[in-house]
Amino acid sequence: MILPIYAYGQPVLKKVAKPITPDYPGLTELIANMWETMEYANGVGLAAPQIGLSIRLFVVDSRPMQDEGEEDKGIRKVFINAEIVEESGEDWTHNEGCLSIPDINGDVERPEGVTIRYQDENFVEHLEFFDGMNARVIQHEYDHIEGILFTEYLKPIKKRLVKKKLDRIKKGEIDVRYRMKFIR
Repeated sequence: MILPIYAYGQPVLKKVAKPITPDYPGLTELIANMWETMEYANGVGLAAPQIGLSIRLFVVDSRPMQDEGEEDKGIRKVFINAEIVEESGEDWTHNEGCLSIPDINGDVERPEGVTIRYQDENFVEHLEFFDGMNARVIQHEYDHIEGILFTEYLKPIKKRLVKKKLDRIKKGEIDVRYRMKFIR
């Protein structure tokens, strides 16, 4: 089932999310719905706060972000109770966007590598290193479970330039092809 994506301004997007346990109600269905919602909206990641749940869960499919012919270097994974252990490498800038903040993109600097401890959908624990675009998508979604939005990384001048757009998103004055939930 395609779920509404919570728009910029919704308080749940600014909360630090809580861990979950294997007995979290309807988890299998929730994960399936998150995949379906993300794919319908043409996203490469979706965190539970973006669908109104303040829990430490996000899904990532970075394959569309890989260079042509290198899609197999991407990942498609579920991350539960994730904790970044270390960020490493040189910072690099890439233009990011977010399903909760449609029609706004901006250059964000992030370290090229990330080591992350997480549980998969079967609650098997993993400790893995990711780099490049995989690391970037993970870091962006991880920020969501920490209550951080990519707009917080924008340079001051860019923040001023997008302020009116952000206010319009907050009020629901935006047209997107997927369902969104706005502050009313």
